Amino acid sequence: MVSMNGSSVLLVEDDSNDVLFIRRAFLRANPTIEIQIVKDGDAAVDYLSGTGEFSDRDRYPLPGLILLDLKLPRRSGIEVLQWIRQKEAIKRIPVVILTSSRERLDVDLSYDLGVNSYLVKPVSFDDLSTMVE
Repeated sequence: MVSMNGSSVLLVEDDSNDVLFIRRAFLRANPTIEIQIVKDGDAAVDYLSGTGEFSDRDRYPLPGLILLDLKLPRRSGIEVLQWIRQKEAIKRIPVVILTSSRERLDVDLSYDLGVNSYLVKPVSFDDLSTMVE
């Protein structure tokens, strides 16, 4: 069971199908966790910076966990991860890469940049639900 003490999760994902399945998996595991969604790397940086449309921290709180896809429009997941780890106020937020890439280079670079975990998106919803739990 997912236990994040009421924290929110920031999901950085541009594929609407993946967003739907990940949301369902979290709802199944723990319906009290709030999931915030942004669809590209620049929006993730804006969200985490609390700028622009994300300036209201009551509505867009800093997350307790960031789920980050690698292949994103505008700014890649690697670039977002690198940016996060350079920011004193947020560098300790756990970041999990959740991607379809199994490339060794992506895995190694993610860990070199300080990712907490690197997970390959499962094909089935049941496997995704198990992963989320």
